Amino acid sequence: MMKLLVLFSFLALAHSAPQGPKDDNVQLLKFDSDNDGLGSYRFLYEQTDGSKRDEQGEVINVGTDDESIVIKGSYSWVAPDGITYTVTYVADDKGFQPSIEQGPGGAIPSSVIASLVG
Repeated sequence: MMKLLVLFSFLALAHSAPQGPKDDNVQLLKFDSDNDGLGSYRFLYEQTDGSKRDEQGEVINVGTDDESIVIKGSYSWVAPDGITYTVTYVADDKGFQPSIEQGPGGAIPSSVIASLVG
């Protein structure tokens, strides 16, 4: 059950991530992915529009009743106002725990806060 909760939290995060202006010319600058096939993984990417993502998941307490996955990561994007926003998060048995950082020059948009809070 906990695995499903973490998975749904992660999917909600991905779906609610703010989207900047659509640019059909965005290129992939960096991509790396590793999956051990047993539940632990890591991936990252970086694009020419300034967006980045880095995430890793690790199965803990393997073979016990407390077995679960801990997901840690961050994603960044450049908003239409030119400010870079970064969400760093942990999803574990305590739920989804995000924190938001912003580059200089602006406040965190209320829509970003609302999408993360629920």
